[in-house]
Formats: sequence, C-alpha cells, structure tokens
Amino acid sequence: MKMQKLGSTGPQSSIIGLGCMGMSDLYGPADETESIATLHAAIDAGVNLLDTGDFYGMGHNEMLIREALRTRNRDQVLLSVKFGGMRDPAGNWSAIDGRPEAVKNFLAYTLRRLGTDHVDIYRPARLDPAVPIEETVGAIADMVKAGYVRHIGLSEVGAQTLRRAQAVHPISDLQIEYSLVSRGIEAEILPVCRELGIGITAYGVLSRGLISGHWGKDKVLAPGDFRGRNPRFTGGNLAHNLALLDALNVIAADKQATVAQIAIAWVMSRGADIVPLVGARRRDRLAESLGALNIQLSADDLARIEVAVPAGAIAGERYAPVMMAHLDSEQRHSG
Repeated sequence: MKMQKLGSTGPQSSIIGLGCMGMSDLYGPADETESIATLHAAIDAGVNLLDTGDFYGMGHNEMLIREALRTRNRDQVLLSVKFGGMRDPAGNWSAIDGRPEAVKNFLAYTLRRLGTDHVDIYRPARLDPAVPIEETVGAIADMVKAGYVRHIGLSEVGAQTLRRAQAVHPISDLQIEYSLVSRGIEAEILPVCRELGIGITAYGVLSRGLISGHWGKDKVLAPGDFRGRNPRFTGGNLAHNLALLDALNVIAADKQATVAQIAIAWVMSRGADIVPLVGARRRDRLAESLGALNIQLSADDLARIEVAVPAGAIAGERYAPVMMAHLDSEQRHSG
C-alpha cells in the first residue's frame, strides 16, 4: 500500500481510506461479523485511515472499530472521528454542537468507546452556525496540547471558514464529498486547500452507491436507508443519473475494470493530496474498491470519462434541502 502525507501538516495516510458509517447507520442493517471482517481485511491490506463519527449509530460505529482493533495494532491505524451531530433516541437529527465544552465532552466519550488514549484526526462534522469556528478549533487545539488529539480536520466547510480555522491551528485535511458527479469543490474550496496545504479526504466517491455499477432503478431499499429521501435516488432524477453510467460502462470494459473502480481511480487522478474514502461494508466490495489502485488512467481515458459524465451532469442535490442548509461548503458566502 502506498502512503502519502495528508496535507502539509498531517499524518502519513494510505492513499485510500475506509469510511465506516455504513457499518452502523443510514444504509439499513449491516452484518456486524462481516463488518469486523471487512475492517480486518482493510487493515491487513495496508489501509490505515479509518473514518468514523461519534453519531454513527449513536456510538455503535466507534465500539465496532474498538472490537476490530482488539486483534490488530491500534498504532498502525489512523482514527479519524467526526463530532457535533446531535440526535435523539429515535435517531433523528436535531442540531450541530461546536461549543468548546461540548468538544471536550464528545472527545471524552469517543476515547472511551474506541478504547484508546488519543484520536489521530478530530473534526467537527459540520460548522455550528452559533459558534465561531475559531472557538471550536481552539478547543480541539487544547486537546492537541493535552495529547488526546494528534491532528485537526474539518468537514464540509467553505473557503472562508478554512482560512479562519487555519489561522488558529494547522488543519490536516478537509473531509468533503467529491466524486465524478459531485465536483463543487473544484471552483474555490480545492484551490484554497492547496494554497493552505490542507489535504482532502473525499467521501461519496461512488455517490453513495449511485455510480458503483451495483445500483438499479428497481432496487428495493432497506428500512432506515436514507437514500430513499436523497434527491439523486428519487423519481426522474434516478433514471437520468443511472443513464449516465452507460458510457462509463464502456470505458470500464475497455480497461478491464468495474465502473466503481473507474470512479475511484478518477478521484485518485485529481491529485496526490486527495485520499478517497470508500464506504465498503463487505469484504467483496472492499476488494473491488482496492482494485482501483491498479488502474492507470491515461489522458485519453480521463478525456473519455469527462465526456461520458460531464461536470454538472447529475440530477438532484447531494442531500435533502434541510441537510443542504447545514453545509457551509454549499453557502455562497463561503465558496
């Protein structure tokens, strides 16, 4: 597994990471035994970046990772944890909390659930509109000084917020959606990250399965799968979006690859400062995703991909309107 520095101040990360959310939440039921086996397979393949959130399954995801690490070396992995997403017992989302006292409280519980004495990268899941980013980052910086956190990351924030945060403490990476069909960061956010030396950990590289090659218009979603309310997966949008894959299938066949592997390889081609997070919940899907590491996309390949799926071709927003409103990265004032 190749390694690279995450941003100019971050840790050494594998060039592909594993996003663990789906093992606990939002995509319907997952098999815990298979999830742990998938975590083991990823670590054994050299994937060292494991991304989670304290609100994924209300702590379940962190405890799942703790269980998986019982038979692996914790110091060989980077635990990236998001915090701040507030939920109720029914699982509904209620608010974002970035207050300094909340930051330290969330971290205390995370360390206990993960069974570790430090988090490698700690980041607010979203910007709390009621708390200046300087205060939230400052609280994490206190935890860096105390040894409980190694690096500070951010998630789904815009260019102005990045600059303000970086002025308080070096930011290792910005976690944000980036894929062949979600390219909004290219206009302003990605250039600012490169100017400031902030890496990108890209989630949604397969657009939550939409461009994985495993989705069909008749797919029945499990109870609790939030994609049933996602604009890209509903009505006419879904038919339009699946049609985009027709040309991509031809390119994949020519490269003796799968559509998912082409989509992941495309993200990797965008720069050495971008680490795709794959959301595999099963070993077979993980193996397919890791196969993207063996694909070299030529200039001609990339040109064909751009023609097949032009920027802006996707129908539907990334999230439902109420969730889009929480994305500082999508607000015009922040780029």
